[in-house]
Amino acid sequence: MARVSVVLLLVVATALVLRWRRPAWYWMTFGIVLAALRVLVRYASVMDACGLTVPPSRWRLALSRMTDRPAPEARAPRILRLRPTRTGLVLRLKLRPGQDAFDVSAATDRLRHSFGMYGVTAREIRSGVIELRMTGYDVLRRVQMPAKIDRAPMRVPVALREDGSVHYRDYRAVPHGLTLGATESGKSVYQRNLVAGLAAQDVALVGIDCKQGVELFPLARRFSALADDQDTALELLEALVSHMESVYQLVREQQRISVDVPDAEIAADIWDLTAELRPPPVVVLVDEVAELALFASKDEERRRDRIITALVRLAQLGRAAGIYLEICGQRFGSELGKGITMLRAQLTGRTAHRVNDETSANMAFGDISPDAVLAAIQIPADAPGIAVAGDSTGGWTRIRAPHTSLRAAVNLCNKYADRTPDVPALAPFRPVVASSASGALTLNKASTATA
Repeated sequence: MARVSVVLLLVVATALVLRWRRPAWYWMTFGIVLAALRVLVRYASVMDACGLTVPPSRWRLALSRMTDRPAPEARAPRILRLRPTRTGLVLRLKLRPGQDAFDVSAATDRLRHSFGMYGVTAREIRSGVIELRMTGYDVLRRVQMPAKIDRAPMRVPVALREDGSVHYRDYRAVPHGLTLGATESGKSVYQRNLVAGLAAQDVALVGIDCKQGVELFPLARRFSALADDQDTALELLEALVSHMESVYQLVREQQRISVDVPDAEIAADIWDLTAELRPPPVVVLVDEVAELALFASKDEERRRDRIITALVRLAQLGRAAGIYLEICGQRFGSELGKGITMLRAQLTGRTAHRVNDETSANMAFGDISPDAVLAAIQIPADAPGIAVAGDSTGGWTRIRAPHTSLRAAVNLCNKYADRTPDVPALAPFRPVVASSASGALTLNKASTATA
């Protein structure tokens, strides 16, 4: 008996230590079983307390009266499946007649407390079927990306969501994106994850870093074009517009519109072209958009107008030509001048890290979801990397990118430097990377073509 007590005490102590120091290990060893039992045992009473039950139907009441039996109880949504994951539980429910998915979404916070889980999110799978994703611990505290990730062309895993799933940046589905955040909020790490994910793919990376290139020039070996000042940025953007027009001419030549050609074979963008003819897609990363929009003289104002016009044209027309924008900044609003709100309207994907005021959060989500604005301004200062990601549909979620050091990003870019495509229109802006006698890298500014 004493031996059993000692073993039980060691098991309890081990569980407590794991829960404190290694919550992921605790969840895989003890938490899954305890949470599943807790959900199954409390399910009926919790659903009734949260108002997620429906009264018995008339025929059941009539049958109970005819057979002189007690009146049947209210019914909760039927459990279709309970599946454990490495971060929590996935509970799939079949709603009863008269129930609505919004009722379940509104009760997620009460369900979280009742089931003793860290977080609960609800989403509709199909008509009448709801999926509850419950997390057993704070997955954003120490981000660990899963070993198995669904990779695809132009689809990059950049962060982990608060429900334990992977957050992807899918350029085919959401062509252009806006990333906002104050200093030291995690924008640079998010950007490094993007570059690191795209480095292994057949894509041309174009960078505009007007902070003299301190953020993007260390990654120069994998970039097809880089600009570190406003003048070079203007020439680079106008070269991209010319490249876009030439790509559209190629698509027009290959459309093959005739009566005999099936609809599926008619080319409407670069992805409808054959692999031999398809030009490489281009991802344009702008590190600080405000530096492109600010001006102090008439000449700088004219340059600024040309830059914003080029960005708007790329945002409006670049998707079919395989040109995608990823714009970062601390603020992005009408105070940056004309054309800015038009540009923002074209940026479907929105990501906001910690911001210093509510106005900045409104710049990202004010036209999408008020709840996302509230979530963005509540990000604590001691948690860099946590962000709110949303899109034009109004859906949003909290995410956090895994920490990627600049050295790790540089190593990946150097590893895949041979995959940097040659785009003739961008050749004058290709960064020159030379090795000095000491073995260090000397990064020269991108040279521009002369007339």
